[in-house]
Amino acid sequence: MNYDLMIPVMRRLALQAGEKIMEIYGKDDFAVKLKSDDSPVTAADEKADALISEGLRAAFPDIMLVTEEQLETHTFTNDMFFIVDPLDGTKEFINRRGDFTVNIAFVENGIPTRGIVYAPAKCRMFFTQADGQTVEETGRFDKEIVGDLTPISVAISDNLALNVVASKSHRDLATDEYIKKYSVKEMKSAGSSLKFCLVAAGEADIYPRLGRTMEWDTAAGHAILKGAGGRVVRFDDHAPLTYGKDSYENPFFIAYSPVVELKLP
Repeated sequence: MNYDLMIPVMRRLALQAGEKIMEIYGKDDFAVKLKSDDSPVTAADEKADALISEGLRAAFPDIMLVTEEQLETHTFTNDMFFIVDPLDGTKEFINRRGDFTVNIAFVENGIPTRGIVYAPAKCRMFFTQADGQTVEETGRFDKEIVGDLTPISVAISDNLALNVVASKSHRDLATDEYIKKYSVKEMKSAGSSLKFCLVAAGEADIYPRLGRTMEWDTAAGHAILKGAGGRVVRFDDHAPLTYGKDSYENPFFIAYSPVVELKLP
């Protein structure tokens, strides 16, 4: 696989999608519809999805594409595929909280090996380079010229003073009860796949998720964390979280710095 070709395409498409999303985000009002699973969708989701899908299919016609907004792509599996959430954190977008992202990932043999997470309202972008190392880009986010890059890595965590990040929109009692098993220094809340990125950048040590997610919600963030030295495991038995599962639904999981001493449920 030519990652040197792949990464610039993924980066450019994420930036273009982010631009479309912010155009709609800046409007006084926008329509919100409900999908068959009662989750919300907006024109921003649909426009970003169309742009990314068209771009990936044109650049990589032989690689399967799975995307949240196209149900017909949810019935196939392969050893290699792109998986896309064009607007992760739609509830954050609707409520104008800014914690939404564009997620594009590439999965090989069940593992997200490359990915990009772009948070246009937060002006933060994380991606894996061709060699698999995760970087954060700063600057103008030019579509053709890459800005300053800083390699990131997970924290050398102190198990007596952990920084925990949890979902902003999906926090529940079960999550709080599990977090109580740890010695917590600080609790943070964040939306979308930014939670993975906070762990990857060493700004948090652990992110437990005891709720329903789909592979397109997590794959890009998983790749970002993996490229920064972190791990994502199932909540129940701490086995690695894999991709290409039937229905693309995830079990509960924990994303963390490997220094963290994980607690059993």
